[in-house]
Amino acid sequence: SGSFPEENPAPVSKISDTLNILELWHGPTCAFKDMALQILPYLLTTSSKKVADGQTTVILVATSGDTGKAALEGFKDVPNTKIIVFYPVDGVSKAQKLQMMTQQGDNVYVCAIKGNFDDAQTGVKKIFTDPSVAEKLNENGMAFSSANSINWGRLLPQIVYYISAYCDLIAEKGDIDCFNVVVPTGNFGNILAAYYAKKMGAPIKKLICASNSNKVLTDFISTGVYDRNRSFYTTISPSMDILISSNLERLIYDMSGNNSDALSSYMSMLAADGKYEVSDAIKAKLHNEFIGGYATDDETKATVNATFNKFGYLADTHTGVAIKVYNDYVKETGDLTETVIVSTASPYKFAADVLDAVSPNEANPTGVEAMDVLSKATDTVIPTPLRDLDKRDVRFTDVCDADDMIKAVYTNLGI
Repeated sequence: SGSFPEENPAPVSKISDTLNILELWHGPTCAFKDMALQILPYLLTTSSKKVADGQTTVILVATSGDTGKAALEGFKDVPNTKIIVFYPVDGVSKAQKLQMMTQQGDNVYVCAIKGNFDDAQTGVKKIFTDPSVAEKLNENGMAFSSANSINWGRLLPQIVYYISAYCDLIAEKGDIDCFNVVVPTGNFGNILAAYYAKKMGAPIKKLICASNSNKVLTDFISTGVYDRNRSFYTTISPSMDILISSNLERLIYDMSGNNSDALSSYMSMLAADGKYEVSDAIKAKLHNEFIGGYATDDETKATVNATFNKFGYLADTHTGVAIKVYNDYVKETGDLTETVIVSTASPYKFAADVLDAVSPNEANPTGVEAMDVLSKATDTVIPTPLRDLDKRDVRFTDVCDADDMIKAVYTNLGI
């Protein structure tokens, strides 16, 4: 609990009669990943003692910005563990990059890759599934694990805050029949946790999936066709710059009636052709549970601006995507059901773009200096974990090709 200094680690901010923002960024790295990654080291070390006592657990992570820092912070100096994080060299914000490059801890290592997040994620999965790599680690008393949301230990804690948000709504408004959830998502884990919460009894009516210009999930929800054969966009909501959403496999498995053969067939098609189409039965379930929408960068900035000017609420660029998609949904359907929008990161992690949205000016700073200007322009406070990032000692500056990730792993581990 000491990692979340405020009394409520996941507060719900009410901004209109039926619209609420679930703020998940009040932890040590100012992103929603803290909610699971402050717990995961305890789960992992406890299980490791039972199944791999004496081995060193090597946590291997691909990040689009937030998971990396949250995992580093969660696992730093945890006994019998090492953690290695790969991130796209030009695919994270300045604040995110500095958070990782200045990370403390004797058991941590960070390396940028030449490529995008999908390249990093594919590289990590390739390392995980290579038997020769696993054998080499085993010979050296080591074994891999993951802190990405492919690890069930990441998803499980995320279910909790949807139940918590429902309890907060009841405390505020009395009994409510149902509520909608809007989640900005790229790797699908956070909205999948909401789906599981619904299956466990949370009265969630619609799960609204918000994407940026990399709208592969929006298109999938609409058509049942998953097609990553498209242009990749680097956006102002970089944690969602993803075309291969790992956790979608879990949803399809569930919606197919736990049919592993069907899932394997879809994933084989994805690997071979970059696309697949699910069955009509799964399409019907998708349309019943999910709504998809997206926002361009210009639409995201306009939404951040309008939300601040109308409600006095400062949203980051990912939350801005979610609010825009929610507004579109209401215009299209007229549905004014009580709604929770998930805010996944502090606006100060993307200060330059948020500043450009609320106070556009050609003279605006573009680096971490934008935090001070944003604070003055909006009369809001820079979160403690993000203050003076540019004054901290830089420890990690390595950059490698995506094909050389395993070499970087071996070098760091000394094997």
